[in-house]
Amino acid sequence: MNTISELLGADDIIFDLHVTTKSQLFEEIGRHMEAKHGMPQAWVVLSLSRREEVGSTGLGNGIAVPHARIKDLERIQLAYFHLASPIPFAAPDGEPVSDVLVLLVPKQATEEHLRILADATQMFSDAGFRERLCRCSLPAQAKKQFDAWPLPA
Repeated sequence: MNTISELLGADDIIFDLHVTTKSQLFEEIGRHMEAKHGMPQAWVVLSLSRREEVGSTGLGNGIAVPHARIKDLERIQLAYFHLASPIPFAAPDGEPVSDVLVLLVPKQATEEHLRILADATQMFSDAGFRERLCRCSLPAQAKKQFDAWPLPA
């Protein structure tokens, strides 16, 4: 089992999110995190927006991993969103983004934050993983894909 799988619950996997901009996406992420985890929406939106100002968290291949440190957060929170339609994200390949893995960490979780980002980059660099995830339409199906990565050689 991988760290992302351990931290990502099926109730934090959302399909067909309707947004047209990065700022709308961050607002929806904030709403979800407040409703599910009691995190203040404003803190989430502000933290993600500030991090994005430093540079795009788009990876390419339709994937983005917005991440931020959140004041007073007690444990790492992950969420996965599949957008109803891709949105511009300033990814290195210039392609719009439809798959978003959100990583929110406590201020002090520096090393673990970097490890999870590295795992996410490796996971989403796997074309087979992206294809299998793309075929999912239910949170439980997507959770199985996250749980199964990496597939044994």
